[in-house]
Amino acid sequence: MSTDPLVVFTPSGKRGRFAKGTPILTAARQLGVDLDSVCGGRGICSKCQIAPSFGDFPKHGITVAQDALSKWNAVEERYQQKRGLKPGRRLGCQATVQGDVVIDVPPESQVHRQVVRKAAAVRAIEMDPATRLFYVEVEEPDMHEPTGDLERVARALQAQWGIEEISTDFSTLPLLQPILRKGQWRITVALHKRDKSALPKLIAAWPGLHEAGIFGLAIDLGSTTIAAHLTNLDTGEVVASAGIMNPQIRFGEDLMSRVSYAMMNPGGAVEMTRTVREAIDQLTNDIAAEAGIAPALILETVFVCNPVMHHLLLGIDPVELGQAPFALATSNAIDMTATELGLTALPGAAQIYLLPCIAGHVGADAAAVALSEQPGKSEDLALIVDVGTNAEILLGNTTRVLACSSPTGPAFEGAQISSGQRAAPGAIEAIRIDPMTKEPRFRVIGCDLWSDEDGFWDRTAATGITGICGSGIIEAVAELRLAGLMDASGLIGSAEQTGTARCLPAGRTHEYLIHDATAEGGPRITVTQGDIRAIQLAKSALYAGARLLMDEMGVDKVDRVVLAGAFGAHISSIHAMVLGMIPDVPLDKVTSAGNAAGTGARIALCNVAARREIEQTVRRITKVETAIEPKFQEHFVAANAIPHKTDPFPELLKIVTLPQVSFNTGGDSEGGGRRRRRRAG
Repeated sequence: MSTDPLVVFTPSGKRGRFAKGTPILTAARQLGVDLDSVCGGRGICSKCQIAPSFGDFPKHGITVAQDALSKWNAVEERYQQKRGLKPGRRLGCQATVQGDVVIDVPPESQVHRQVVRKAAAVRAIEMDPATRLFYVEVEEPDMHEPTGDLERVARALQAQWGIEEISTDFSTLPLLQPILRKGQWRITVALHKRDKSALPKLIAAWPGLHEAGIFGLAIDLGSTTIAAHLTNLDTGEVVASAGIMNPQIRFGEDLMSRVSYAMMNPGGAVEMTRTVREAIDQLTNDIAAEAGIAPALILETVFVCNPVMHHLLLGIDPVELGQAPFALATSNAIDMTATELGLTALPGAAQIYLLPCIAGHVGADAAAVALSEQPGKSEDLALIVDVGTNAEILLGNTTRVLACSSPTGPAFEGAQISSGQRAAPGAIEAIRIDPMTKEPRFRVIGCDLWSDEDGFWDRTAATGITGICGSGIIEAVAELRLAGLMDASGLIGSAEQTGTARCLPAGRTHEYLIHDATAEGGPRITVTQGDIRAIQLAKSALYAGARLLMDEMGVDKVDRVVLAGAFGAHISSIHAMVLGMIPDVPLDKVTSAGNAAGTGARIALCNVAARREIEQTVRRITKVETAIEPKFQEHFVAANAIPHKTDPFPELLKIVTLPQVSFNTGGDSEGGGRRRRRRAG
């Protein structure tokens, strides 16, 4: 039995015996312990900090003496003077084994450290990025040993890091020689490795030890908005988030409008591609400026998007997605460079990854939701609804996962609404209507007070009350139903029928007045019959898609519902159920996952193994095509009623009372009421 000292690492629990004088970093590498190092053991990067523990450890069967590690050396002393080490910390590359010892590797020194995010539940994201930094000292050129600078960098990587071979993006080659000479033959390189078997690719370099970090973008490219998270590829920290409206809206508010634009206008697809790429470049520059970093440090970008946006981003005409069988140019994941994608704000060699699409109109955004929420690992039957202009719906458990895309349109995001606007300070985001007085009170973005509370008007004086956003209009329509101001068909009653002067005539129908600031030059905010019709159409498409998946699964109810999407976190679950957006479940079984597609993009950005996982997962998801399913229309029509024409919603009725009112006395809701029955007859 070896008499060499026993080294035990925590929290991994890995252990082994090593000869006296072995550096802790060497011991960690031989055991496969997560201990970081960029400088190759030279004592200048500080990433290999460790914390030795002393005393008796019965669990490990050892006693650790105070002299279990070597004494501080000159390198550690110099680092302590220049930057400082936390009390009890040592540099793993400098401290050597002298006796039995227990070594703790703190989170900041772990290569695969965890990043915790809060959504429906606390989630840990293991850091294992595709792009990493390596510091090397390169031999100077020698006339008697003629080799190129790149070849000597490769040789240094082999000798100092055990990296046998590399490839190089051509755009980095012209930069290599001046960087080497500026760094006096000391250089930090960024190597990208798309998977374990791939050849590492040199995509960036800096003179000397690069300590400014490298970053990646996780971009959720939606039909209406583009959301980006700038993420530190070393720590996983989201250092900045930003979003902009998708400028393609001017070519059509929904996906099929954009497909039609491409069909009807020669060069239309090219124009939409140029527009969205320019927007992404602008967003990249803006988010980098917000974080105070140079865009040149953004070396990776992960995109998730629906199939139409996927094709337009790649410069592929989406015309085939406008007609059955809705064929994708490719459903596989895509790896490419920023230059190949035509993005100019990023370095040319920056790596781009697009998640795989599932099939038809179920795209990479749905795949990202599946990666984030893992329905295939759920023991209970989970319905996950990513609410947006084009809703992605997943239903599944450990036995099977189904997916569909449902064309809800932009109403849920405040578009096509008379007083609608995007979520911004001053927009009404929540509303309550007193069922007795029929008077509203509301809350706006940027102020946590309600409009009937002291200080509200002073706090909102700067922004004013500007309109109503997606979550606000959902609550407004549901509140109209709860207050008895609107019947199950979606008709608003008159002032005489409802008993409130806030129900005003608007042509052949009525509207409800929420706020009137016209006397001060401000807006008049109402909910019109047209607004209600837009919400009815959107929620009916959403509900019908969910019911279609339930039919395919052979169930009449689900165990839980997860609301996702840009404003999923802001939707009141009770209002969503009153409206009939989602199937009837106990309210405590309705949770929010926030921007799950964006989270999925972040997971893929931070963990290269997650990319391989979702590429396999999408092959096991069954796609249901709503556009060709006859029962979709049947479910859609029944879902026009609020909450629903035939589904009883027993869980909802346990907690609310829906007034039994009817206002169809000769008026009409746009497309509903008596006119619809006359057309049917």
